[in-house]
Amino acid sequence: MGSAVSRRRTFAIISHPDAGKTTLTEKLLLYGGAIHEAGSVKSRKAARAATSDWMELERKRGISITSSVLQFEHEGIRYNLLDTPGHQDFSEDTYRTLTAADCAIMLIDAAKGVEAQTRKLFQVCRMRGTPIVTFVNKLDRPSRDPFELMRELEEVLGIATVPRTWPIGSGDLFQGVYDIESQTVMRFALGKDGAAKRADVSVAGIEDPQLEALIGERARGELKDEIELLTGAGETFDRARFLAGEITPVFFGSALTNFGVEPFLHVFRDLAPPPAPRKSADGNVIDPEGEGFSGFVFKVQANMDPSHRDRIAFLRICSGSFEGGMRVFHRRLGKEIRLNRAESFFAQDRAAVVEGVAGDIVGLYDPGLFRIGDTLSSDPNLAFTEVPRFSPEHFGRLRLLDPLKRKQIQKGIEQLSEEGTVQLFTQSGREKDPICGVVGQLQFEVLMYRLEHEYGARVALDKLPYNTARWVVGAENAKALEARRLPLAVSDQDDHPVALFRDEWEVGRAARDNAEWTFLETAPLK
Repeated sequence: MGSAVSRRRTFAIISHPDAGKTTLTEKLLLYGGAIHEAGSVKSRKAARAATSDWMELERKRGISITSSVLQFEHEGIRYNLLDTPGHQDFSEDTYRTLTAADCAIMLIDAAKGVEAQTRKLFQVCRMRGTPIVTFVNKLDRPSRDPFELMRELEEVLGIATVPRTWPIGSGDLFQGVYDIESQTVMRFALGKDGAAKRADVSVAGIEDPQLEALIGERARGELKDEIELLTGAGETFDRARFLAGEITPVFFGSALTNFGVEPFLHVFRDLAPPPAPRKSADGNVIDPEGEGFSGFVFKVQANMDPSHRDRIAFLRICSGSFEGGMRVFHRRLGKEIRLNRAESFFAQDRAAVVEGVAGDIVGLYDPGLFRIGDTLSSDPNLAFTEVPRFSPEHFGRLRLLDPLKRKQIQKGIEQLSEEGTVQLFTQSGREKDPICGVVGQLQFEVLMYRLEHEYGARVALDKLPYNTARWVVGAENAKALEARRLPLAVSDQDDHPVALFRDEWEVGRAARDNAEWTFLETAPLK
């Protein structure tokens, strides 16, 4: 089977909201043998909650609002599945998580095609050169023509497509897929336990005399015509181009009914690349098979276990071997630390980690040492490029409703900002009333809910009339911005001066009037 590193597959799933991402996650876990019965993100009262949605608010709202890590083994392969929020208000969490993935599954709604959030996340993958496998979902509903969908992928996203499976019908007539590589027809039917368990499958060759009895005369005729079109046109799969992010293999199916999931997972095992070399901030290439240990923190999550009020830092291992209790160099703090409690995760369920290799995700108990983007390594000179903080689009000033809870809100705000739920800013003279910046409005709801339920601090939020932030390089501090009468001068968590603006016109004027300063859309890297 090769080395331990070659048996790792670390991937994320990206999609527009409501494309069925959490459902597909459940079904990959079902077919991967990690769970015995799939949950549903709908009808919370009637069905158990989805495995990946562990936060109480997620279960109430029926949406994914934070990334979760799901690790399982199937057919000799260790999968690290990074389930990301689908809602665009939490896209920054998704951006950060994609830095830890070696591959992405792009989920497309068969009726809607390429949507806005899909385009954004695709561009993030393209910038990083992340290979993308496409799964066209919801064929159990009325769908667009599959040729039209592939053409849209190529025209809108600028990526070549190569179908690996092909749908047999759609909506009520969807009954299976044709596996192009093996030239076999796979007809699916719901088992006696419905979509919660594996679908029953019947297999036949495309020239099998029994095919007509299996799928019907009309479906057989349409399938053979479509296969002739596929054979005569289109791209052929080239692994080098796939790994470079230039070409995407396309699969069709329905995560809800399980139709097409099994052949997808079977092929994905070999399609998805094992951990690849990564570049350090100074351009050196880090070999995943190398002996020296290295990794970076891409996510910090507080209160995964509310009864213990703990905090976990998620570390992506990039090279070497991890062992519990090992000592590593913490680049940002400039000192050596000991990695004591380390755990692997299956959503909120955890198990102690004895060892890990490149590609694995390790949860580190965090007493306040870690931030997103931190590099941990056996080499004190090694640093990976930091994970950027993007400009928020909504701002609000927090007001504590109970003055006796000042300590609780201070602790809660600091922890939630460090895990990336919000960005925290302070205004000179009003340090006790922090300003929170978020990418999407729904993040404010999550912030207030978590402050009340996890930290016991009820707050009110006064919205501010600003929609963009710029980090100002060249200015000594926020008071220098005040002296130039910029709209609102604040400082971020690292004391960088930041200006808040109402619109792009104000940004342009400030840049023209202060040509010696540079106005950045992302926080400057340390």
